Amino acid sequence: MNKQETAGFYNLSWIQRIGFGSGDLAQNLIYQTISMYLLIFYTNVYGLDPAAAAFMFLVVRLVDVVWDPVVGTFVDKHNPRLGKYRAYLVLGGIPLTGFAIMCFWNGMSGSLLYAYITYVGMSMCYTLINVPYGALNASLTRDTNEITVLTSVRMFMANIGGLAVAYGIPKIVSMLTKDGQVNSPEAADAWFTTMLIYALIGMALLIFCFSQCHERVVMDSKETENVSVSDLYKEFLRNRPLRILAFFFITAFAMMAVGNSAGSYYMIYNVHGTSDDMAIFMALGSVPAFIFMPMVPMIKRMVGKRGMFFIFLSVAIIGMAMLYAISMIPALKDQIWLVYVAQFIKSTGVIVATGYMWALVPEVISYGEYTTGRRISGIVNALTGIFYKAGMALGGVVPGVVLCLVNFDKDNATTQSPLAEQGILWLVAVIPAILLVLAMYIISKYELSDEVIDKINKEIEARNE
Repeated sequence: MNKQETAGFYNLSWIQRIGFGSGDLAQNLIYQTISMYLLIFYTNVYGLDPAAAAFMFLVVRLVDVVWDPVVGTFVDKHNPRLGKYRAYLVLGGIPLTGFAIMCFWNGMSGSLLYAYITYVGMSMCYTLINVPYGALNASLTRDTNEITVLTSVRMFMANIGGLAVAYGIPKIVSMLTKDGQVNSPEAADAWFTTMLIYALIGMALLIFCFSQCHERVVMDSKETENVSVSDLYKEFLRNRPLRILAFFFITAFAMMAVGNSAGSYYMIYNVHGTSDDMAIFMALGSVPAFIFMPMVPMIKRMVGKRGMFFIFLSVAIIGMAMLYAISMIPALKDQIWLVYVAQFIKSTGVIVATGYMWALVPEVISYGEYTTGRRISGIVNALTGIFYKAGMALGGVVPGVVLCLVNFDKDNATTQSPLAEQGILWLVAVIPAILLVLAMYIISKYELSDEVIDKINKEIEARNE
């Protein structure tokens, strides 16, 4: 190992990079299924009222606001024998698998209490994995170029999970039902079986991630023994780059969650597509990752971090505008290939911008360590987790509220009123575009360039020596 590596700027092997990325692949197989399809399962299969489902999504996120900092503090204060961060991939992965499967069980059909218990349990277990996993990359190396590569691999694999969920879920559910219809109570067993398959594969991938990640940039127990929940609020107030990133998270994830939740409704009721059409449309939400995520390090070198965000967020807005125009112009409405093109353009912008933002988390962790002397990765990831969950809450609440306001008929499996179709279109295109404009403004305030963060990391290592 050379002197540069000894100082914390470690280079990782490809198997280690892939191993780390498999953790996000696993989480996406489980949580993306929840994000994309749980609402339509609840309303059309399980039998919940859209307003009740929307309120439940809000309550679960409020629970997360309390639970996330507790997990972040616990992770920073403790050093499990299996690893400070990686241990939770297994400890949280087992119950997460169980709760995710139970979320799609229809044995308690229509029971709001059962839905609350299983969804809250799933969300709490997800946090128990996601917060320490978010801190894991910052514990592998300080090298910004390695972090960029690591993030690109992570997001590439995360989008493999997204593609498997977006395309595979409706295909498998349709295949397992007698009439091929995925949005009716008769599809209940098919949804349960499909979630069972995806959750078990996810658990196996979490174990693989655990086996390949070796933490080498962590504070010792003496330096973190006094970490408390109050540090979360202190860090938020004194760490300006963290505040900017946190607000970017909430707008970005709100945008993604709203669009993802509404995508299946859009293809069924606005486009009147088949389950195959829905699978293609949802899959196009992940396909651009395989083209553009490997190019992220090069693009970042050419235009810089902020320039890359501006370019790809603008591309996403263009795609959303196209989706809206196609649905509003009668001559284009029946051209489903145009819908696919618009979805591909929109997804290209969303994937690159929201994928790269995870590379900024280790930067704000290092900035906090530079200014305070403590590397409280769990606390920082708990903060970003709160805003990430807040964005996801909007993604769950807003579609349910809008569907309620436009009198969505959950008992009609094929058609809706013009008002309901317009509401669904707003969820797919207009509301996400508004959120992206806000996200562009927020990220314009981020000031940690590669040169600045490299200087900070080198000064931290020199100080530690």
